[in-house]
Amino acid sequence: MPQDWYLVTVQALQDLWLGFLYSIPNLIGAVVVFVVGWVASSWAGWLVTKGLNLVKLNQLFAKGQWDEALERAGIKADVSGFVGQVCRWILVITFLLASVEILGLSQFASFLSRVTAWLPNVVVAVLMLVVAVIVSDILEKIAVASVTKAKIKSVHAVGIVVKWSIYLFAFLAILMQLGVAPSLVEIFFTGIVATMVISGGLAFGLGGKDLAKELLEDLNRKLKS
Repeated sequence: MPQDWYLVTVQALQDLWLGFLYSIPNLIGAVVVFVVGWVASSWAGWLVTKGLNLVKLNQLFAKGQWDEALERAGIKADVSGFVGQVCRWILVITFLLASVEILGLSQFASFLSRVTAWLPNVVVAVLMLVVAVIVSDILEKIAVASVTKAKIKSVHAVGIVVKWSIYLFAFLAILMQLGVAPSLVEIFFTGIVATMVISGGLAFGLGGKDLAKELLEDLNRKLKS
């Protein structure tokens, strides 16, 4: 009986040692793939950041004065650097996924696949925010210019309403892109649109009858002339 235990123990240790020897090539290959991926992703992130700096993405983001608000909160706003880092980590996780697949860790590889599939949404969300800042700045200036030309009071209030309306819709779109409670965001979005339509209709109907009459009469005169 002691002899049997000895043979079983030796056989188990031999199997363990052979398994380790067989796994060494895969382990070396996984480490090489990850190291190469780390270096390549660092260069790729740097190139993305430089490219976005060349197109002056940070200056476009500064139009909405978001950078000043973040700096007051102790956060340095660097949209180009952020997008570059996100791209870098997408590549890092992709190469890590390849390394994990080489080692045969299927469950961990499945988790990394889901993370890799979600990260591009962050880049899209940041770009959506930048576009919203640019569009809101343009529409705010157009609205202020139009109201000023029409000699209507509360010029700045109109500009603020236009700008923050764009921000609100962009914020909801970003949440939808990131998959944050999409059903609640959709309900909230529908409620906002309905509220704006009803409020606008009541305001125009109760307080804008004379203005509407003048606009229609002016349009009628132009069509006849």
